[in-house]
This record gives sequence, C-alpha cells and structure tokens, in this order.
Amino acid sequence: MKLRLDDIDWKILTELQSDGRMTNVELARRVGISAPPCLRRVRALEEAGIIKGYRTILDEKMLGYDVTVFAMVKLQSQAEVDLVAFEARVKAWDLVRESWMLSGDVDFILKCVAPDLRTFQTFVIDELTKAPAVAQVRTALTLKQTKNEPSVPLTLDPSGGENG
Repeated sequence: MKLRLDDIDWKILTELQSDGRMTNVELARRVGISAPPCLRRVRALEEAGIIKGYRTILDEKMLGYDVTVFAMVKLQSQAEVDLVAFEARVKAWDLVRESWMLSGDVDFILKCVAPDLRTFQTFVIDELTKAPAVAQVRTALTLKQTKNEPSVPLTLDPSGGENG
C-alpha cells in the first residue's frame, strides 16, 4: 500500500536522502515548516516504512576492499526450500554486500567485495560453489564503477507525473 505524500513529505525525503545527518531544526528550515511538525512527519515516514533507516556510505577501496565482483548463481532447483536456504546462507557471508533474486537463466546475482582476488577466489571455491543446491556460478570482475546513486529518483513520479 502506497502512502499519500504531499509536497512537504517529498521535500523531507529529498533533503534526508542528500544529507541524513542534518538536525531536525535544519531539515524543518529547508522544507519550510517548524521543527515539531517536521519531526512528526519524519517519524510518520519512518513508521510507514518509507524511510527504512540511516547509514553512512563508506569508500570500500579506501578501507582495503580493492576487488568488487558480481557472482551469478544458478540453483539446481527453484523449490521454495532451496531458495530460502540459499538466501539464509547468503546473509551469513560477509563478502556478499547485495543479493538479488532474478528471473531468467540466473537465480541470484551477488555483489561481493574482497580485499584481493585471492580472497574472493577462496570464497567462491570453498563457500559459494559448495553451498547446497548451487548448480553453477559465473563471476564478473568489475573494472570501474561508472555510477553509484543509492538514492531514489524523487523528482520522478512512478505514476507518470512529477513530485515536489
């Protein structure tokens, strides 16, 4: 169920996406309302699940994670028990930073980061390919990131118009 958002809500979401660390007073100033109703709106957006959380985005390369690889995984079966078991296993692997279930020839795509290629290769050989129900693993080593925009394009309205 989609929540009905007004212009102020869209402004709040836009501002928080660009700087989630600003104070409520600063946020209220930027969106043109006083602090108490701004805080109520933010809390309502959080409770509705539109705002899922707040996090700091780190530069993995500066922290020693020089290798980013996408692993495409095909399972032997798409039975619910196998899918759930694989998802649970993925959650336990620290090198896997994102996991998406797909339709088509590949069942899952995993975004993995590792300090070096040897660490990633060890993970693939010792963990990923040995996981129950895994039939095939293909990997693609990234060369360069050409876009990283973790925010939602709030200027676009999924129903066809424009927001805010």
